Amino acid sequence: MERKHLLDDPYLAPFAGAIRGRAAHARARARELTGGKGRLADWASAHEYFGLHRTPDGWVFREWAPNATELWLVGDFSKWQLKPRFKLSRIPGTDVWERNFPERAIRHGQFYRLEMRWHGGGGERIPAYARRVVQDPQTNLFSAQVWEPKKPYVWKHSQLTTSNSQLPPLIYEAHVGMAQEEGKVGSYAEFRDNILPRIKAAGYNVVQLMAVMEHPYYGSFGYHVSSFFAPSSRFGTPEDLKSLVDTAHGMGLMVIMDIVHSHAVKNERDGLSLFDGTPYQYFHDGPRGWHTAWDSRCFDYGKTEVLHFLLSNCRYWLDAFHFDGYRFDGVTSMLYRDHGLGTNFMGYAQYFDGNVDDDAWCYLALANRVIHEAHPRAITVAEDVSGMPGCAAPLADCGMGFDYRMAMGEPDYWFRLAEKVRDEDWNMHGLFHVLTDKRADEKVVSYVESHDQALVGGKTFFFQLVDKAVYWGMGVDQHGVETDRGVALHKMARLATLASSGGAYLNFMGNEFGHPEWIDFPRAENGWDYSHARRQWSLRDDPALRFKGLGDFDAEMIRVVMKHRALRGTEPIPLTVNDADQTLAFWRGGLVFAFNFSASKSYANYPVLVPPGCYRRVLDTDEIRFGGQGRIVAKQTFFSEPSVIGNERVDHVKLYLPARTAIVLEARK
Repeated sequence: MERKHLLDDPYLAPFAGAIRGRAAHARARARELTGGKGRLADWASAHEYFGLHRTPDGWVFREWAPNATELWLVGDFSKWQLKPRFKLSRIPGTDVWERNFPERAIRHGQFYRLEMRWHGGGGERIPAYARRVVQDPQTNLFSAQVWEPKKPYVWKHSQLTTSNSQLPPLIYEAHVGMAQEEGKVGSYAEFRDNILPRIKAAGYNVVQLMAVMEHPYYGSFGYHVSSFFAPSSRFGTPEDLKSLVDTAHGMGLMVIMDIVHSHAVKNERDGLSLFDGTPYQYFHDGPRGWHTAWDSRCFDYGKTEVLHFLLSNCRYWLDAFHFDGYRFDGVTSMLYRDHGLGTNFMGYAQYFDGNVDDDAWCYLALANRVIHEAHPRAITVAEDVSGMPGCAAPLADCGMGFDYRMAMGEPDYWFRLAEKVRDEDWNMHGLFHVLTDKRADEKVVSYVESHDQALVGGKTFFFQLVDKAVYWGMGVDQHGVETDRGVALHKMARLATLASSGGAYLNFMGNEFGHPEWIDFPRAENGWDYSHARRQWSLRDDPALRFKGLGDFDAEMIRVVMKHRALRGTEPIPLTVNDADQTLAFWRGGLVFAFNFSASKSYANYPVLVPPGCYRRVLDTDEIRFGGQGRIVAKQTFFSEPSVIGNERVDHVKLYLPARTAIVLEARK
């Protein structure tokens, strides 16, 4: 189906000038940054200039620090003393400090940091462009580490592209540290060996890695970043991460990562806050430079040096680690001066008032330009709850250039139904509207739940449905009211969301099999407990538990939909939306998806409108192998029957739809 243009929306007509103005501003800024020559992606190479690098004669180190008066590299090589031969000099006429060193002066594996002086003070700092940063387990202090192994990693597989066979992206959101069942911090190598095969077997084709960028506090889930160019060392070495990505590519899996440019950790020694003694080097000065809700710092996206830093960061992970794209965290917070906190976005005027940070909008457009110039088939996803028009529209169409926007209203709706709405009051028109509500000019990532819903204070969707019965009622021969309800609705919600998805689909690690409880990281308040910062794969693997049936259904659901290419270039077409019966059916890509959400009513010979033809059942949620009751005969064939509704001749099939069951039919040729 052809995607419509952003400015085709008649409701945007009063704001067309503002939309074109933002796009023109981004184009002008790109010309300014590049001098009108070459690609913006080539300009975004600050990481190749700043930081520590090998040269033909040894090493060179450079740092941008406008307010500094003196800088030294200190480390193992200087016995952690301020020595003249490791003192940097300001390059004349610039705010850049530099020093060249002979080859023998610095060796792989040595630790170092900056010692900086400025008017009225000074302090220790981790270089802004450090590519490896390691925490001392005794002092808990971070140091940069020289990383120049004699045998650098040799890539075996090329970066993937979203080929026709892979579309749409089926994203498996994962956290390396909490991916293992053992109560500990998992490693890149363990994820590569133990988790990638599970993701592949489950049918997903994109791995989304969280918490890759170095962050001082493990419990921040990776969202309080300190070193933007360093992969988190708590999971292993840079070579380990490269091996993970390379292995995934060899399995046909794309790998994208969470990139956090919406804010930065407030730490001064370990992060960028007050880096050169000023609060405004990388961030806004005054209150605007602080995110009070997140207790973090806010970038100044209008500053050329900040753009150089962040855009180069976009380029770096694609080049150095062969990532295939990004999920941009906190886009709503970036776009609005009040960070979108407490705002209900109910009218288009809110996207074009003085609350919008036009510099942030410009940065995001430039970031998408850099990413797609460097890796034309990269995937970019925006986490934006505001619904900013043009967020996932092409740059050429005056959009921001993201490939997808997170459909953040979908999980909110599913959890509201599960928690606050009586089963008999679930409304089918409302559900179908939420699942298909997107702008015509954009694609979205649809999902029942991500990591957000299960963070401290929340629950997984399955735990929300079954509550304490998850502890005692999950045997395959147990059929309690709570567990039967939860098992049935868990499968139906995922099938409905995948089948109606607006371009891509996402699942968080382990939730495909109904992972129980919530997510919480070890911290002082819970006694440094790891029991909620792991994944209980043994539940998924145990044939005596119904978790296995949920996982098996998820894999089969994906297999059926992908086999029929049902989501490629299609939109769901409603066939039956009946609030009284609580039934929903829609057509997509040669498949009929029929749902009966009623808790108590089963329907025999239930008419569902279809295109004329022959249909065969290819999947139903009630199969015994999926933890159902086996009420539907397998491999049934249905022939459409003509009827007349009003003055219109239509065709329908008559289906047996047991309570809380969904059926998938394929059109036979």
